[in-house]
Amino acid sequence: MILTICPNPSVDCTVELDALNVGMLNRVRNKVETYSGKALNVAKGVARLGEKSFATGFMFEENGKIFEHVLKKEGVEHKFVYNPGSARLNYKIIDKRSMLTEINDKGCLVVKEKQEELISLVQKLSVDCNIAVMSGSLPEGVSPEFYAEVIKVIPERVKIIIDTERENMKAALSIGREIFMVKPNIGEFELFTEEKIRSNKDIVRAAAKYLDMGVKYVLISLGADGAVITDGKEGYYCKSANVAINSTVGAGDCMVAAACVSIEQGLPPQELLKRSVAAGTAAITTSGTNLFYKDKYDEIYKKISVEKISL
Repeated sequence: MILTICPNPSVDCTVELDALNVGMLNRVRNKVETYSGKALNVAKGVARLGEKSFATGFMFEENGKIFEHVLKKEGVEHKFVYNPGSARLNYKIIDKRSMLTEINDKGCLVVKEKQEELISLVQKLSVDCNIAVMSGSLPEGVSPEFYAEVIKVIPERVKIIIDTERENMKAALSIGREIFMVKPNIGEFELFTEEKIRSNKDIVRAAAKYLDMGVKYVLISLGADGAVITDGKEGYYCKSANVAINSTVGAGDCMVAAACVSIEQGLPPQELLKRSVAAGTAAITTSGTNLFYKDKYDEIYKKISVEKISL
């Protein structure tokens, strides 16, 4: 089983405009609302690829049942720690040039007692899982160290995947246990490594900052250019297929979902990379955060290939 831990669920409102005119009236061309959160997207993506996932994390009383309904429709089992208030509302604004502007809320307050409750729940649930994914931002009242506290209670045999912002990532890697994989995008990668990346060789070299902190694999998404995976000794690159872009929101989560399934099936890093790029590319063909459809994933998978990076 693949356990996904979502600290900060969100209602994502994707708004399509002809152009974003700051300080002026803007008229909506299309709008899509989805009930998501990075780790919840991963859980749904895993289910769409035919593997069993279980979602947990914080949830909120005012609209939490809608999230549960969505997960049930996707075939994802779930159990949450409920809090007062409502899940945050994020706006994703896309203009006709496919430029994305994001406005993300911080989320309602989560008190210490509820944080301890989720840590205890993760400890119980992770006994029965092979892979645990923790991803996304943290709500109000929760410090980056929460990432470390959650990871500490997960059994050593469980492969952990982390996808989060810089300070949360630093906290997650501070406890000294192996993290099987992290998945930064290229911007997050440059911010964490404090290096400017100009080539795939640069990525393999700079990934040492993660690897030296106990990470086994680094999977770096490059947007429309594809992705790279490395363990510091070898590196592989996979270019995305050319597709019509409807929304890039959630593409990274779909990559993580495909990576989880690949790890669960014992596949090598080259195949993990190819499947991840196929899922991420398929995701951008859908609007909002509707993730990918399996038939589109299969179609793209057949079109792409992996090459070894010459070091």
